[in-house]
Amino acid sequence: MRAIEPPLLRDLDLADYESTWRVMQQFTADRDSGTRDEIWFLEHPPVFTLGVAGKLEHVLAAGAIPVIHTDRGGQVTYHGPGQLVVYPLLDLKRLGLGVRALVEAIELAVMDTLAGFGIRALTRRGAPGVYTGDGRKLASLGLRVRRSCSYHGLAFNVAMDLEPFTRINPCGYAGLQMTQVQDLGGPASVGAVAAALKPRLLERLGYNTRAPIRQMTSAIRQPEEFL
Repeated sequence: MRAIEPPLLRDLDLADYESTWRVMQQFTADRDSGTRDEIWFLEHPPVFTLGVAGKLEHVLAAGAIPVIHTDRGGQVTYHGPGQLVVYPLLDLKRLGLGVRALVEAIELAVMDTLAGFGIRALTRRGAPGVYTGDGRKLASLGLRVRRSCSYHGLAFNVAMDLEPFTRINPCGYAGLQMTQVQDLGGPASVGAVAAALKPRLLERLGYNTRAPIRQMTSAIRQPEEFL
């Protein structure tokens, strides 16, 4: 296992989507080879987001929920309270990971976590994310890599209102059914799922988890230009 300092883990609670995205962008733009990696764990208020190739035709009936065009990969998805969102702000070159390896590490960490709750899950070729055996989707992935550093990340359904997913073609797939941890017999607590995911994610990413891991709970602090 590589002797790399583990990332700073930040629990950000409920945080506005756009301001969080802008701070991720700034963090990535400002970092250098000595910047410590961070992984953020949070929830967002209701919002639909479109990736760089996202098509508005996949937003069927947004209603009062805002739609935001972002710079991540992927099509359209929904974020809301009760969904665990994880943003890995990682130096992939330092970790020795390519984008495909990063996606696989996150998917495997989610599957490991679900297995701990007695939930069997799998991946699908050509469709990043984690699914049940009958094809329902539990977790979605959308990443951006700039200068070999990642941001955006994982949306992991825990115990949320799934109705807004019916207003879109999730990930660009008409008729794709979504599910969540609570409905499959797992915990209904986002915090409990985050706690279970953290060590599995660090292990799958290849950090030296024998080193002490510092964890912080903090609010996003935006530079003035982002307010």
